Amino acid sequence: MIKSLLFSGATFLCALSSQAQTTSPAKPGEEKPSSEQAPPPVIAASPATTEKSVKTPVEKNPLPLDPKNMDASIKPQDDFYLYANGGWIKRNPIPPEFARWGSFNMLAEQNNDALHGVVEKAVAAKAADADSKKVGDFYASGMDEKKVDAARVTPLADEFKRIDALKDRGDVLKEVAHLHTLGLGAFFRFSSNQDAKNSTMVIAQAFQGGLALPDRDYYTKDDAASKKLRDQYVEHMTKMFTLFGDSADQAAEHAKKVMALETSLATPARTRVALRDPQKNYNKMKQADLQALTPAWNWADYFKEIKLAEPGDINVGQPEFFKAADQVFANTPIDDWKTYLRWHLLHGAASSLSKDFVDEDFNFFSKTLTGAQQLKLRWKRVVAKTDEELGESLGKLYVAEHFPPEAKARALELVNNLKEALADRIKTLEWMDEPTKQEALKKLAAFTVKIGYPDKWRDYSLLTIDRGPYALNVLRGETFEKNRQLTKIGKPVDRTEWGMTPPTVNAYYNPNRNEIVFPAGILQPPFFDPKADDAVNYGGIGAVIGHEMTHGFDDRGRQYDAVGNLRDWWSPESAKAYTERSKAIVAQYSAYEPLPGLHINGELTQGENIADIGGVRLAYTALQKALAKKGPQPKIDGFTPEQRFFLGFAQIWRNNQRDEDLKLRLNTDPHSPGRFRTIGPLSNFVEFQKAFDIPDGSPMIRPADQRVNIW
Repeated sequence: MIKSLLFSGATFLCALSSQAQTTSPAKPGEEKPSSEQAPPPVIAASPATTEKSVKTPVEKNPLPLDPKNMDASIKPQDDFYLYANGGWIKRNPIPPEFARWGSFNMLAEQNNDALHGVVEKAVAAKAADADSKKVGDFYASGMDEKKVDAARVTPLADEFKRIDALKDRGDVLKEVAHLHTLGLGAFFRFSSNQDAKNSTMVIAQAFQGGLALPDRDYYTKDDAASKKLRDQYVEHMTKMFTLFGDSADQAAEHAKKVMALETSLATPARTRVALRDPQKNYNKMKQADLQALTPAWNWADYFKEIKLAEPGDINVGQPEFFKAADQVFANTPIDDWKTYLRWHLLHGAASSLSKDFVDEDFNFFSKTLTGAQQLKLRWKRVVAKTDEELGESLGKLYVAEHFPPEAKARALELVNNLKEALADRIKTLEWMDEPTKQEALKKLAAFTVKIGYPDKWRDYSLLTIDRGPYALNVLRGETFEKNRQLTKIGKPVDRTEWGMTPPTVNAYYNPNRNEIVFPAGILQPPFFDPKADDAVNYGGIGAVIGHEMTHGFDDRGRQYDAVGNLRDWWSPESAKAYTERSKAIVAQYSAYEPLPGLHINGELTQGENIADIGGVRLAYTALQKALAKKGPQPKIDGFTPEQRFFLGFAQIWRNNQRDEDLKLRLNTDPHSPGRFRTIGPLSNFVEFQKAFDIPDGSPMIRPADQRVNIW
């Protein structure tokens, strides 16, 4: 389970649990910041490419901190975010294919250019190794647009025939299981994960799911905007069913049936805030106990279909959901189930089908939901899908060309400096007692640090990829990954595995493994620049590192111990003091109003806000230690090292964002918007106030008795 990432996309520095996720995964062409990649020149397109290699304009900064990106007309004490980034914001409107445009997106686009060169080489190679051949074949099949458009849904014909042949509820359950093996989360979600209370072992996991809209609240809220969006969703499904071949009347009726069934699954589902509680999501039980929750279907039949001979104990994340889902299963007509399952297959495969399906899928899930105006170029979508299905084969080729060893060494040095800063901070905390401090230091010392790329690359030898139908390559990729996950059940945890691919512009903390992970993709400017001064690097990648470390001690991460077990190692007094401080952070961010009438959900974003505040503090402390060793440093461009640190921090969160995307993320994203990830943490720091000589009472500084901080 990846507990926390730097940036989320449903988003970038993110705390969305893979178990807690209730939405369908984003598809190529959709805005997916948490996994967007981030560049050298594009190699000339091979015959597999059917479009011009038009690049999204990416502004290159010649300086680690370019003064033209600032807005000197704004005082730092009034709005530091605009003071640091106003010039950049004015010069960088959102490209039409994006829902937001900022530092993460720019770097991801640069990485996409690099990956484009890698895959084109793989396509052209004649004597390629296994990794290169699979990458080249997958990309070539995706870029053969004429063949994809001519085939339409034909590659999935056998799958739709299976659904049409369903006769009873036993058949329905088997088809649900079959779709799960294809990576589709119809009805509920089932996979593997570490046992939260025995982190050495992998167990089976059953979780709520079955929805296509981004969150259960989209089905249950009664406000006008939610009702309108539901109407648009039904209209979208109607169009998709029509494209599939249904008559207009049939398509409309089928869309209503799916909406009703999904609503019946959304109603008993837990909210995103409720899903943040790891204790409540841990309900390990025997197969017989799970069977008692759902008498309407036979789990033994399900396990047989997914080829899981020994499921063992199962963690049922939300028992009340499965109890309610049992009634849905028993009371929904078979024909309605067939329509629902057909929809989830069509929806899940849409991005790999012909242009009419791709366009309609984009129109709702990107244009309507996020405000993106234009579909990304095909090569970008296929590169993203290649990274999704063959991430470590592609990543192996990527790092060989684009990740120098010295970058890894410098990043590790920064991590060690940040760990030292956090250790010092824990030792001097006035609110934590000594026994709890010793446990915290033990956990910190046990952190596993992963930088750049895995030491052991994933073996894709059992995955068949050819230059045939693109949709089948995608399905085989999803099936390979699902089987890989299911075969882990009952086995020891492989702690060498990574949860992100090397080109990813992101980072994460995994509480079950007590590890912090920084892919090669993010270890580039503006986050990390080997040529930049320490102040800028500590403000950028240093704050990222500090953020992920702090996640080990945020409101959820603190519930796991040094070896990754969900265990209470806190004294009651220290736990109470922590909770008081975390409540203050919830209150601070809940008061922010990014759009009129729409506030940040302080509970949902609590972990990320704690990590943002802690990350900046730790990075600043580490910088001071580094500066002390070097002696006084001169100003650069008129700014002291301390000022450059805070400017470097602010620039990683600069972005322009469409209102539609902002609304979506305020509902679903565990991260605060970029503006508030800047001003929220800094408004609590006296060091920031001193660096820019900001008077008390200024908008950028909270009153002394209201400043909040934990780490």
